[in-house]
Amino acid sequence: MKKLIFATHNPNKLIEIKSAVNSFEVVGLKEMGVVENIAEIGSTLEENALIKSQYIYQKTGLSCFADDTGLEVEVLVGKPGVYSARYAGEHATAENNMQKLLSEMEGQKNRNARFRTVISLILNGDEYVFEGEVKGEILHQKTGNDGFGYDPIFKPIGYDQSFAEMTLKQKNEISHRGVAVKKLIHFLSHRS
Repeated sequence: MKKLIFATHNPNKLIEIKSAVNSFEVVGLKEMGVVENIAEIGSTLEENALIKSQYIYQKTGLSCFADDTGLEVEVLVGKPGVYSARYAGEHATAENNMQKLLSEMEGQKNRNARFRTVISLILNGDEYVFEGEVKGEILHQKTGNDGFGYDPIFKPIGYDQSFAEMTLKQKNEISHRGVAVKKLIHFLSHRS
C-alpha cells in the first residue's frame, strides 16, 4: 500500500499530515474528485472519524483514514469538544469560534484544556483507531500567526509558545494530531 486517502477537505490538515508522512503517499478528497461534505453527525470524535472513513471506503473501495479533533476545556466541562469546528455556529470561522471561547473564558482562573484527535483507518475493510492528545491551557488572547483553528489561543504544557507561534515541524512533534499520526504510521510500517 503506497497510497492512502485522507478523508478531508481541510487543506491545513492535509498539509500537516503530508509533512509528517514520508513512507506512503497521502491524498485528500479533492485529489480523488470527491467534492461532497461528509456530515459529522456523531456525538463523539470517534463516531465522526468512523462516519467519514466508512463513507469514503464505501464510495471508493480504497483504504483510507479520517480524523476528528476537538478542543476540550476543563472549566467548560469538555466544550467545545465534538463541536469545535462549529462552536459559534454552523458556518462559523475559526476567528468566530476563538472569540466565542475567549468570551466564555473571561474571568476564569482555570484555563486547563486539551486537544484530542481520533483517527479511524480502514485498511482492506478492517477498521483501526488511533488517538492522540496534548494538554495545555487557553491563553487570554491570540498570539502567533501560523497554524489554524484554535492554535493562536492554545499553549501546550511545558512550552512558552502557542501552537500558532510554532513551526509546523515543532507542532507536529507534540500535537494531538502529530501523536495520532505517529501511531498510524507505526502501525502501517509494520503492515507492509
